[in-house]
Amino acid sequence: KGWAGKPYYGFDRRVAMDVLKIRPYRRHLLLCTGPRCTQGESAALWASLGERFRSAGIDEDDRVRVKRTQCSCFAVCRGGPIVCVQPDGVWYHSVTSEVMDRSVREHLKEGRVVEEHVFHRGPQITVQE
Repeated sequence: KGWAGKPYYGFDRRVAMDVLKIRPYRRHLLLCTGPRCTQGESAALWASLGERFRSAGIDEDDRVRVKRTQCSCFAVCRGGPIVCVQPDGVWYHSVTSEVMDRSVREHLKEGRVVEEHVFHRGPQITVQE
């Protein structure tokens, strides 16, 4: 049961834990798709992510699989599109199609941050293997 004894989204919590599953993943890419900083560029990036991940081989292998989420606003309304990669705490600015290709190949697949496009580093979270 959820807060105040109410079920989560109509499910008993025990049932929900058996039904709602997320496949294992190594990293989580968050892409700002808000209208203020991206002038529509992020929509094309978002639409292309599945194919980019498949081409890089990071959509099927759970050891390198990346979960992706579009966010409406990071409150960093300049220099977009903005991408955040967790648990690495890396924030990229001015993400073009070419920058996204490099980020997918170098950062998400090979583990090397594309330093020239980083504008912020948050705390890193230690991931248990």
